[in-house]
Amino acid sequence: NALPQDIMCLAADRMLIFASYDNILHAFARNKEVVHTYEGHKARIHLLQPFGDHVISVDVDNVLIVWNIQLEEEYLQVNFDKATFAVSAVLHPSTYLNKILLGSEQGSLQLWNIRSNKLLYSFPGWHFAVTTLEQAPAVDVVAVGLVSGHIIVHNIKFDETLMKFQQDWGPITAISFRTADGHPVMAAGSPIGHIALWDLEEKKIMCQMQDAHSTAIAGMSFVPGEPLLITNGADNAIRVWIFDGPGGMGRVLRSRMGHSAPPTKIRYHGQNGEQILSAGQDGTLQSFSTVHEKFNKSLGRGSINKKKSKKKGLKLDTMALPPITVFASEVAHQSDWDGIVACHQGYITCTTWNYQKTSMGAHKLRPEEFRKHKPIDIYATAADITSCGNFAVIGLSSGRVDVYNMQSGIHRGCYGKERAHEGAIRGVAVDGLNQLIVTAGSEGLIKFWKFKTKDLVYSAELSSSPSGILLHRDSGILGIAFDDFSISVLDIETRKIVRTFSGHHGQINDMAFSPDGRWLITSSMDCTIKTWDLPSGCLIDCFLVDSAAVSLTMSPTGDFLASTHVDDLGIYLWSNRSLYSLVSLRPLPADYEPSLVPRPSTCPVQDVDVAGDEETCDEMIEYVSPEQLGEQLVTLSLLPESRWKNLLSLDVIKKKNKPREPPKVPKSAPFFIPTVPGLIPRYIPPEEENDTQSKVVNLGVLAQKSDFYIHLEEALGTGEYTAPLNLLKSLGPSSVEIELRGLAPEGGGSMEVMLSFLRMIGLMLNKKYNFELAQAYLALFLKLHLKIISSEPNLLEEVSRLSAQLEETWIHLRTLFNQSLCVLTYMKSALL
Repeated sequence: NALPQDIMCLAADRMLIFASYDNILHAFARNKEVVHTYEGHKARIHLLQPFGDHVISVDVDNVLIVWNIQLEEEYLQVNFDKATFAVSAVLHPSTYLNKILLGSEQGSLQLWNIRSNKLLYSFPGWHFAVTTLEQAPAVDVVAVGLVSGHIIVHNIKFDETLMKFQQDWGPITAISFRTADGHPVMAAGSPIGHIALWDLEEKKIMCQMQDAHSTAIAGMSFVPGEPLLITNGADNAIRVWIFDGPGGMGRVLRSRMGHSAPPTKIRYHGQNGEQILSAGQDGTLQSFSTVHEKFNKSLGRGSINKKKSKKKGLKLDTMALPPITVFASEVAHQSDWDGIVACHQGYITCTTWNYQKTSMGAHKLRPEEFRKHKPIDIYATAADITSCGNFAVIGLSSGRVDVYNMQSGIHRGCYGKERAHEGAIRGVAVDGLNQLIVTAGSEGLIKFWKFKTKDLVYSAELSSSPSGILLHRDSGILGIAFDDFSISVLDIETRKIVRTFSGHHGQINDMAFSPDGRWLITSSMDCTIKTWDLPSGCLIDCFLVDSAAVSLTMSPTGDFLASTHVDDLGIYLWSNRSLYSLVSLRPLPADYEPSLVPRPSTCPVQDVDVAGDEETCDEMIEYVSPEQLGEQLVTLSLLPESRWKNLLSLDVIKKKNKPREPPKVPKSAPFFIPTVPGLIPRYIPPEEENDTQSKVVNLGVLAQKSDFYIHLEEALGTGEYTAPLNLLKSLGPSSVEIELRGLAPEGGGSMEVMLSFLRMIGLMLNKKYNFELAQAYLALFLKLHLKIISSEPNLLEEVSRLSAQLEETWIHLRTLFNQSLCVLTYMKSALL
């Protein structure tokens, strides 16, 4: 998990890893969790040494603290005088119980007993500052690296120098001994990236590994008992060297490396969304895998002449090309010839690169007239490669646009008589079918050309000078970024600007389309990353980062957005939340203040806490549909047709379903608990056994009132018909018929309850909800009780009122139906 600041010091024992930033020391367990924190230093820690149950740390103010690892307490603190003994190296000599050896910038060494806090012995030194101390495989023997480039192999028991070596590459930065495999070899690192290997038996240099790293060797360590040396440097690389060849020379067994200077341009390569091509200020082109680091590869550094570059080495290479500013890649035919074309900073020649061979390609693409001499003021500014991988289109700062064949490198012509634009080319794009090519010039014109015939098809003036263009080939949508910080979206079919976005307050660095072409994501020098929804023309996402995003690219599978930032070596991956959670894509208000989002790291804990409050508003609030959208609308119930459609035909259905023979009595007791018949399963409550059973039959039980009947009686007084209606909706067709039969006086009902039922139907028609149920229930009611209704004046009056209400609602509905049917028939007619 990530610490709040850059780690300055690192050390490890068999259980824990110690890492310090500024004046605080942390201990990690299981490689990820911080289990101990040691606070007590006033200045930045610059040396660490684990020591049994203790860890020793030294800060730049020359204070040495011995910490008890488990208790997180200071065991001992020693203050050294900077003028006489400034601690520059710490070592615990093997087998020396409770003792540590300290090296100083004054050149002297001191041996201390930590337990008794005593200075045991002081070594006079060699008049040069000690940079590193390393234990040799032999007991009592220590290698001392000096700032002068000397390595002293010294016996600290007898204070005798056994041997002395000197390197010509400056101070010794690291020392390591090859152990336990029969080769007495000592490796030493230098500030310019070379490694020297010394034979300790012959007391002479064995071989030199030049340019092992392009910067200073920061650390090196032989793997115990194996011919493997691990090195790392400030060039953002860690390498494992194996010594299995003749002459003791090492070769790279495996390595992990990133850019040694910030990346300037990143683009996803291929359609699987697993590789990101990245060009950095260090002049290299690298491929990073989003799946696993072992698939990362470096395509190397651009060079004018590869052979000469190899001879001269990294430091003296005058043939190296400047960093790549723009590149385009295509996977079609990449196994047959080069699939990447790149423009270099201030350089007219464009280079090709081969992804399969992971190296620079064979061709240098530049116009014929500049073969002999290279102009100073003309350089390549934009490049694109066709979707078939056959052609590269390159725009120059002079306004010229050329086409080259990628297989042969031959120039295939240029657009316009002399040049395509009056100003510098700010962007070129070829459509998916090689029909059109779009060019944008700094003079504010955008031009469409026929790809093959090179004729100008259309030219339009833009509102301002464009700073870059990006084409989404599948949908034919072109994003144009302007110098006035606005963005336009142009449809290349109609050649019209269909959307314009403004909202950035700084130069737009890069743009990316989502794979479906619905989103345009832009990054700007105002440190914001914004997502624009093209169909709605709204800003749907915006967040601030602490360092402006220089380049953006969206995965072809839509799962990640990758970004690189100012003065940052890494490529950051942002996951697309809309793939795995409900995100409401609401337009953000005009006065929306974006929150600062920490850049992704391997430690998500703090990030979630920081952004948790703001992100709740982005979550989609689950929409609950109301019972009725509007009073004037007719609303149907959600019940299936089987519950209400056949109410009038129940007697026919019963006749059809009549069993042919009577049901047979089960032989034994039922296995399952008996249930009440109905749509909602309910168990029959167990009958309570009374000791004293009455022999007298209660006739009132036979004419027991149902729940529906009771609710209707209550509703007559209150006018609240929700309960009886919900009860009726939960019943099946047969139960509904039984309930309605029971409302009549001969079924145990009354005239008041029948009136109450008609009022319930009236309320349903009035409010226009459960419309089809009201029709079905009323039809069944009239069918069952028509004779009684006709003889009762109260019921007759209620029914005539209902009739008028029904007529009115039906006329309104019928008019709407007829209108809709007319429009449909008109639309479907052959005359149109």
